[in-house]
Amino acid sequence: MSQAPQATPFVCPSLPENAFAADVLAGLGHTPKSLPSIWLYDRLGSELFEAITGLDEYYQTRTETVLLGECAAAIADVIGPDAVVVEFGSGSSRKTPLLLDALVTPRAYVPVDIADDFLDDAVATLARRCPGIPMLPVRADFTRPFRLPPQLQTTQGPRLGFFPGSTIGNFAPGQAAAFLAHVGKMLGPRRRMVVGVDACKDAAVLLPAYDDARGVTAQFNLNVLTRINRALDGDLPLDAFRHEARFNAAASRIEMHLVAQRPFRASVLGHRFDFMTGESIHTENSYKYGQAEFRALASSAGWDVERVWLDARARFAVYLLRPAAGS
Repeated sequence: MSQAPQATPFVCPSLPENAFAADVLAGLGHTPKSLPSIWLYDRLGSELFEAITGLDEYYQTRTETVLLGECAAAIADVIGPDAVVVEFGSGSSRKTPLLLDALVTPRAYVPVDIADDFLDDAVATLARRCPGIPMLPVRADFTRPFRLPPQLQTTQGPRLGFFPGSTIGNFAPGQAAAFLAHVGKMLGPRRRMVVGVDACKDAAVLLPAYDDARGVTAQFNLNVLTRINRALDGDLPLDAFRHEARFNAAASRIEMHLVAQRPFRASVLGHRFDFMTGESIHTENSYKYGQAEFRALASSAGWDVERVWLDARARFAVYLLRPAAGS
């Protein structure tokens, strides 16, 4: 069997090579300490997250996959033929074939991800699965402004943004609105957007989803410390931290923290940082939105909700967005 040709990722020039170091030094020097969640996703972090999505406690992935299977044909009818699909934070691109198979003569698939080696593998797998569709991967931090590959300048047809996995919840609401507005300008006038949104606000369901019994989520969270030590000459003691998931009901979000179990001093790139017992590094948020809340968020960013699909328990939603009138 012949191998699918390897697509070379377009490295977005707006991605600063020292962004990881800058974010780590700023975040550890801040009170309270924090790190952008994008840095959880190196190669091992991406693999661990894929393992999380298969856990019994993590209902989001299997629920969204069922919903996408149910609504992909309707989305394809709306977007029409010759679409370019742009996926933000593509990861393994595991759900993407549900859309690509439903679309009529899609012109290109553009996965955007920061984990370049993981991106390479995902694109190679999808190219074998969908051999007739050009793959145009982009290595970029989609949470910052970036550009699409230059090949798309001559590609006609509508643009379909794809943002599954409830990743929109990793942004604070104002940041989420800014992201959706930026994406709208990037995709252009003939655009639609598919967004997966976690709607569950039951702490009894949410906390196990972010702190599973097997400890995979803990490994995923703690891996960022290993990454800092390896890439930034750090000496953060891994055994001094524990993973903790918290439900912040007032903010309607799950928070992930790495909590210090004892006082210590550590260094990163020659900078010293002191930790007290109980002090945490806040590594991720996952905001949860009801329908009214998400409609308002989308509207503030220049989008209207065209269709919405919910699971039977109304825990998860897939939204199809269209440009708001006048936007």
